[in-house]
Amino acid sequence: MVIPTYDEAGNVERVVDEVRRCTPEVDVLIVDDASPDGTGAIADAMATRDPHIRVLHRASKQGLGVAYGAGFRWGLARDYELFVQMDGDGSHSPRQLPALLQALTPGTALVLGSRWVAGGTVVDWPPHRELLSRGGNRYARLALGTHVRDCTGGYRVYRRGTLEHIDLDAVRSQGYCFQVDMLRRTLAAGGDVVEVPITFVERQHGESKMSLSIVAEALWRVTWWRLRRRPVGRTARTRVGGA
Repeated sequence: MVIPTYDEAGNVERVVDEVRRCTPEVDVLIVDDASPDGTGAIADAMATRDPHIRVLHRASKQGLGVAYGAGFRWGLARDYELFVQMDGDGSHSPRQLPALLQALTPGTALVLGSRWVAGGTVVDWPPHRELLSRGGNRYARLALGTHVRDCTGGYRVYRRGTLEHIDLDAVRSQGYCFQVDMLRRTLAAGGDVVEVPITFVERQHGESKMSLSIVAEALWRVTWWRLRRRPVGRTARTRVGGA
């Protein structure tokens, strides 16, 4: 499991402890971008107590996509077969991870924890945040020509083979657009995507990393992909009631 962190001192220990309780067979890699609030030190202390926890320290904050790319490369170099990505702010419940893993059938390239399929929900979001997410996902679906409902969802399980068929060095998206970028590359390679409904809970500690620049990056990149290429034309299978 790859968990990127930046200023998540109030969340990281609770999140990782719950991951270890719910799925004790899962190894956790915390990728910290030199958090000034001491997140990296907390992660190091956890790693000294639990051999299933590792920490990858990066020199500076370079964005969500770059952090995930570094984590994926770390795992690929160590022969892991499954790669879980999860937010470090507590918005993704580790208790829902078994449902995502169970949905990973032999023909599945990516399992996506979805807020916007039947059974999925969001808790404690203000109306403007939900409107932004729903609108952004609708735009991404239309631009990419896919039926995936939650293109920006960050709770995912990739197969090793899926990541090996993606040129991670070519992924330039840095913010939350990274999720759309990885999805389109998976679909373009012919990968089958399964959406599993999840409950997404707004963070209780710390501040959201969402910003106008992140929204702008997603808007122009998705538009550029649509102008340059034909829609990928892939339909996701949806498992309802698995969260």
